[in-house]
Amino acid sequence: MKDKKKDTKAKLAKEKTKTSEAEVASKIEIMETELAESKDKFARLFAEFDNYKKRTARERLELMNTANLDVLQSMIPVLDDFERALKATENEKESEGLVLIQNKLKSILNGKGLIPLNTEVGADFDLDMHEAITTIPAPEKKLKGKVVDVVEKGYKLGDKIIRYAKVVIGE
Repeated sequence: MKDKKKDTKAKLAKEKTKTSEAEVASKIEIMETELAESKDKFARLFAEFDNYKKRTARERLELMNTANLDVLQSMIPVLDDFERALKATENEKESEGLVLIQNKLKSILNGKGLIPLNTEVGADFDLDMHEAITTIPAPEKKLKGKVVDVVEKGYKLGDKIIRYAKVVIGE
């Protein structure tokens, strides 16, 4: 009888070991799955954070480049007024002071990144740089479809056009 009890206990111990091994194996599989999910979440979170850093750096750089946009846009009409005043006082000696002030203002605005667009009479009309305010009969055949007159200069800040040149086109 003692042998039967020993055999029964041994069988029970083997069964417990088998069931506990199965339980351990299933727990290991569960843990491996959870680990893989955690690694995936971490990789996605890391990539998302990296994208966030790049985006904010790009936005910060763009903000610095265009921080003065409103001020520069409001100063452009002052430049236009200086040009008109110089044209009106071209032959007078008082225009020297206006020229000095205009040059100083231009140099300050150029230092802030404001660049005038070079639009000349006879240049091809370019929708990316010009705004046609009207068309007139071309005084010469070669001016057909080209800029006949520049009413207002255009300006850009860096690579971005902040005011298109207002031009008259010959037809």
